[in-house]
Amino acid sequence: MRRVVVAMTGASGAPYGVRALELLGGLTDVETHLVLSRSAAMTVTHECGGRTVREVEKLADVVHKPAAVGATIASGSFHVDAMLVLPCSIKTLSAIAYGHASDLITRAADVTLKEGRPLLLLVRETPLHLGHLRAMTAAAEAGAVVMPPVPAFYALPRSVEEIVDHTVRRALARVGVADVAPAEWDGGVG
Repeated sequence: MRRVVVAMTGASGAPYGVRALELLGGLTDVETHLVLSRSAAMTVTHECGGRTVREVEKLADVVHKPAAVGATIASGSFHVDAMLVLPCSIKTLSAIAYGHASDLITRAADVTLKEGRPLLLLVRETPLHLGHLRAMTAAAEAGAVVMPPVPAFYALPRSVEEIVDHTVRRALARVGVADVAPAEWDGGVG
């Protein structure tokens, strides 16, 4: 059984985290662990078309409270195959980049990095100032994959949902969940 942690923070982009849970939920050999920050819970109700926090939590196999720093996913002895923070706020990015593990999201991310496991941060902010860029560099130097959700228009999306889906599939494939990877580029030859 593969274990994947999905953490959602308060940055705009809650549909990315929800779509990740939906895609992972379709895989019978993946156990999902969800951590929603307090701000993420507010963002979910605003951005996810009337979905409640409880409905989002039901998409995960295990739900952890953000203050539960003693949860299983906060220990390196608890094997996790990958962790994604989507969306990832600048506050969370900065905490991860500089080892400030003050809640479960940042503690689990810190453990993921120290154990050499894949960590992907879907950083949702624009425009970026120098401090943001430096924090992204520090996170990348620590081993995280920094992936702003830039739309892939070559895929010819017809809706926001298709843009979200493609981005999440790429993110999951990047951390080793190739089962849900988007279709390969065919070179545009038709």
